[in-house]
Amino acid sequence: MGAMISRKQAILQVAAGFFSERGYRETSMSEVAKVAGVADGTVFYNFKTKEELYLAVLDEFRGHITLALDEFLAASEFATGLQRVEGLLGFYVNLAEKMADRFLLLHRYDPYRIARTNPAFRRHLEAIYDCIVDAFEKAIVLGQQDGSIIDVPARKTALIVFTSVDGLVRLNTFNLYQADTLYGELVGACRRMLARRET
Repeated sequence: MGAMISRKQAILQVAAGFFSERGYRETSMSEVAKVAGVADGTVFYNFKTKEELYLAVLDEFRGHITLALDEFLAASEFATGLQRVEGLLGFYVNLAEKMADRFLLLHRYDPYRIARTNPAFRRHLEAIYDCIVDAFEKAIVLGQQDGSIIDVPARKTALIVFTSVDGLVRLNTFNLYQADTLYGELVGACRRMLARRET
């Protein structure tokens, strides 16, 4: 049983690398098997189709993001909801740097193209983004309760904040800009958008 789990994990790691670097169409199950050091049949035993393998890679990625987010929030203390929003911005930039290969996978067009006709792909992608957007939304609600954040629609504003930081990360992923050099400006822009002004 342990050997099967390790083989399955090896297949997932190799597939994630191929999907990130080559994309969905250019990745073959036989190449994944060869690099993972298993027989083709072992790949198909664990994942019936390439789509199923891709979904498993996305699901594993979501699990890593959720775990990292939970650990970050458990280890952090924020005096206000606004500070929590700012902390989450830093968390996301750092996570994208640590997991650059997985974020490259997420920033490819392939999963979104497939998601147009495959509801399972759409659900997996939504689950990945929802866990981060939900965290921003909760921070905004906390900020509204403690008075550090103005009265704004929490979910819509969380989406705006998230797309701002995710856009920065995408530019970094494709080596157009260094996200960390713009991080201070991003935090300042979010603070100006959210912070309650002293009267």
